[in-house]
Amino acid sequence: MSTKTPTRELDTEIFGREAHFEYSEHWLGYALVSMRVVMGWVLLQGGLTKLVTYLDANPENNWTAAGFLLNAIPQGNPLTGFFASMAGMPLIDGLVMWGLTLTGFGLIIGAAVRWNAFWGAVMMMFFWAASLTGGIMAGLPVAHGWVVDDHLVYAALLFGLGAVGAGRILGVDSIVEKMAVVQNNRWLRLLLG
Repeated sequence: MSTKTPTRELDTEIFGREAHFEYSEHWLGYALVSMRVVMGWVLLQGGLTKLVTYLDANPENNWTAAGFLLNAIPQGNPLTGFFASMAGMPLIDGLVMWGLTLTGFGLIIGAAVRWNAFWGAVMMMFFWAASLTGGIMAGLPVAHGWVVDDHLVYAALLFGLGAVGAGRILGVDSIVEKMAVVQNNRWLRLLLG
């Protein structure tokens, strides 16, 4: 019996260039599940902490995005007015709290991973835009460098999880995709993964 880890080869074209590489099925599966669960936990934890403080019995302790939108957007951010206009909107509070919570939970259990990864990446891009300290002419600086911060990294990770359909590996999507209603509906198949 061989103890060699099975490998596969992938031939693809990206940005007009051909690429070929081998990868381990075994370790790729572990990597995708761990990235999905860890990213899900980051989002779930962020959402739950906001949700718990939002539901606090003392209204003075209730979480709202208004404090961040009015006071934490860096000076020089070209979108300051846009973000300030959303302050105090219950819809924005709900989208942030429930979006983080449900997206995180969905990623952890591997449910509707493509849907969750897409909306998680959209949220991260909004958070990235809020962290800008200047515009294009300033080089898109963020708090700790240029262009790339943790939100952009999270968005790229979420894009990758959705692209490979990471919910099919030890996730609810692997069960749901076997249902006839999903197999007969192309749009449902595209949301899962």
